[in-house]
Amino acid sequence: MKTTNLKSVFRIILITLLSCVLSGCVYWLRAYQTYLQMNEFDQHFYTQTTDNFTLHFKDPILFSDDFISLSNLYPTEEKSTVTGKAWKYFFRKVDMNKQLVKPEINFYSEIDFDKEGKIIDWSFSSLFLQIAPPQFLEASLRSIGGASIDTEKKQLRANTALLEKIQADLPKKDTVITHLGPPLDITDDQELEVYRYQFLLDTPHVDEGYEDNALNEIKISFDKKNQKLSKMSGNFAGLKVSIDYRDFVTASK
Repeated sequence: MKTTNLKSVFRIILITLLSCVLSGCVYWLRAYQTYLQMNEFDQHFYTQTTDNFTLHFKDPILFSDDFISLSNLYPTEEKSTVTGKAWKYFFRKVDMNKQLVKPEINFYSEIDFDKEGKIIDWSFSSLFLQIAPPQFLEASLRSIGGASIDTEKKQLRANTALLEKIQADLPKKDTVITHLGPPLDITDDQELEVYRYQFLLDTPHVDEGYEDNALNEIKISFDKKNQKLSKMSGNFAGLKVSIDYRDFVTASK
């Protein structure tokens, strides 16, 4: 896996953060502080899987306004809760022309905030877990702690070298396709078969110039030999995410 020189990256980020703080963009500082918490994952976070997968924030830093400023995306639904408030983002499967497919296929992400407006829980619905199974999703989150940052491309390159391998099997293509339905197209990538999907955020408002953030393209790769899920990449709220599940499994798997 390619990485950049972390010291150089952090130097660039610190300069950027100082500039942001001086100009009032303190949400970047809080985002960076949250990123640093990932280095001590168990101290600051824990996960829970029921029908959904939830990341719990023990020491929340990010505010709801920070999330809007970073993603430029507004929730589908907002409601008051006992702890504060909750936002739900619905993503619906669309065709090449960005028209909803029938029967409808969707997944959602829900964010819970405390009374101060800080993020305390971030949940992903069961359909999302067909793309990123819980054990591998947690491992991916843990790997962010050692990730290199490409500030120009808004991309994280995870470091999986120090993570314990997962003794679990990956889902097969037939199972994933049963939940996601047919893809927009299928391409060959050497030993992999790549299925491409699009999901559009159902949102009441998108800031001008950020329309592409609402459209999430997801590429799911399957091993041609064993038909197992191998990789997932996507563009979520303007941030590029890529997970190579093969980095997480034991050699026996």
